[in-house]
Amino acid sequence: MNYATVAKKDEKSFQTEQYLCSQLNKHGWIYDKKNPELVICIGGDGTLLYGVHKYLPIINTIKFLGIHTGTLGFFTDYTGEEIDECIQDLLHKKPSIFTSNLLKIQMDNDPVPRYALNEMRVENIVKSQILDIYIDGEFFETCRGSGICLSTQAGSTAYNRSLKGAVIDSGISLMQLTEITPIQHSKHRSLGVPYIMMENRIITMRSETFDTAVLCYDHLNLSLADTHEIICSMSDLKVQFVRYRAYSYLKRLKNLY
Repeated sequence: MNYATVAKKDEKSFQTEQYLCSQLNKHGWIYDKKNPELVICIGGDGTLLYGVHKYLPIINTIKFLGIHTGTLGFFTDYTGEEIDECIQDLLHKKPSIFTSNLLKIQMDNDPVPRYALNEMRVENIVKSQILDIYIDGEFFETCRGSGICLSTQAGSTAYNRSLKGAVIDSGISLMQLTEITPIQHSKHRSLGVPYIMMENRIITMRSETFDTAVLCYDHLNLSLADTHEIICSMSDLKVQFVRYRAYSYLKRLKNLY
């Protein structure tokens, strides 16, 4: 098995990574940073997001496993204290595979699409951002406020949850549109609550100016200067997670609060 590791830059994660690699190499596994079959992310959910974006060019050919060196995360199946159990599972068990599609984000002034596992956000902390939202080409609403968040099921427990968006059960593929601090008054109203959509919807965001706005996607961000249209949809790119033992989404959800 060819594998690679992505580790958070702290002592516990580093030691866990070194021990894991020594044990796997001892059993004939090959460390291959360029073309791994399995990427083991050691740290937390943020580390796994970093790993996903690092290996985006070959994302459909590899699988991911998360080891949490802090508290239990949504994308991690083992804690640092369970490293020996993790190694034994890797060596002797056949995993099940869980997949999650990536959100595709395309801007009219940039030929290179961006991708997100959790969510994309248009945010403006300088002034109110006016956004016209179209769904499948049909005008839906005009939003005024700090911006908009479009999340996947995987991202429903992340930034979306802080916006009072719905937490979506594991295994359901969809998108959720949530406004960020919307302005509502007698002259302007928008939906005002999260909108949950089928996965095959295409969401278009248009504005006369995004000049002071920022696109945030997972842990990354970029300026939206000179952008006038953003198109979002579920992509064909998938993140494949390997699971060697029973997975309880409810347990992880309860650990969140």
